[in-house]
Amino acid sequence: MPNVRVLIGTHKGAFIATSDAGRKNWKISGPFFGGLPIYHVKGSPLNPDRIWASQTDDWFGQVVHRSDDGGVTWAAMGNEFAYASKPGTHQWYDGTPHPWDFKRVWHFEPSYHDADTLYAGVEDAALFKSTDGGATWAELAGLRDHRTGSQWMPGAGGLCLHTIILDPHNPQRIVTAISAAGAFRSDDGGETWKTITKGLKSNFLPDPESEVGHCVHHIAMHPSHPNVLFMQKHWDVMRSDDAGDTWREISGNLPSDFGFVVDVHAHDPQTIYVVPIKSDSEHYPPDGKLRVYRSKGGDEWQPLTQGLPQENCYVNVLRDAMAVDTLDECGIYFGTTGGQVYVSPDGGDNWLAIAENLPAVKSVEVQTLK
Repeated sequence: MPNVRVLIGTHKGAFIATSDAGRKNWKISGPFFGGLPIYHVKGSPLNPDRIWASQTDDWFGQVVHRSDDGGVTWAAMGNEFAYASKPGTHQWYDGTPHPWDFKRVWHFEPSYHDADTLYAGVEDAALFKSTDGGATWAELAGLRDHRTGSQWMPGAGGLCLHTIILDPHNPQRIVTAISAAGAFRSDDGGETWKTITKGLKSNFLPDPESEVGHCVHHIAMHPSHPNVLFMQKHWDVMRSDDAGDTWREISGNLPSDFGFVVDVHAHDPQTIYVVPIKSDSEHYPPDGKLRVYRSKGGDEWQPLTQGLPQENCYVNVLRDAMAVDTLDECGIYFGTTGGQVYVSPDGGDNWLAIAENLPAVKSVEVQTLK
């Protein structure tokens, strides 16, 4: 039995890569749903055989697929998102009211406490919950009912709820991030929400320290330290030590503080990883060098380059395209828009390619198998 299963969502299907604990020799299966955009593939932390995939395109619409045999076979769960929500409005780019519209599922987040409970973040920004493994859904409408909801405006990628963080020690706590509204936290299971943006600064806003309007790209948390959050936003890498109530910048010596991904080492909650991109208009690595940066909590960053292309590399790493495993020596994984998927089996010191010619990678998730 493999020790690691890497779940890869791409622009033209899903792929699954497996390896033993050495993580040097990989077997790749797929494509599943070949030719169709797969925005996210995520496995259950409680049932290693259960995996969900978000397939969406303009022709077939949104379909949730579930596998209960580790990705060998799949069943379509259907689409109830648009019908399980309620009408509403938000502001469009010119400030005029715009009706809420369901487009796609960006992210799945399964529960730490119940194998049949699953959350989904969608565009336009809303949070849904399923208690039957993804067969039916209900909106947690308290988020869109937040007093700032009518002020939310879409980022360049749309008004998407792309990050969901669940506290494994407190099932009532949920943290979400929305582009380009900001970050929100619920402490009562999604009934009510508060903004968690104090300390964020976005110079493109009329009020740079506004409560909402910040384009948060991703938030990461170590399960053992749920009050410590790390954020990659539209410029700036940030840290919170109070569950998002306040933030401080930790961009330090990064060559660029623009990027999309941030993740945390499985065994050291102070070790974090980002992949800097040159700018908000030039979505590729500075100087054409693909570098992952590692830090012990922020401010001082070390470039990790061994095994990564260091010339003429102009790929991007999207917000859900980095993950870690929980083997004794933590593995770090990421995928690129050029179709490469890399792994470092030693915490970032050395990198090797799992795959080099896949379609553009939208998401990377990892299951550590026993």
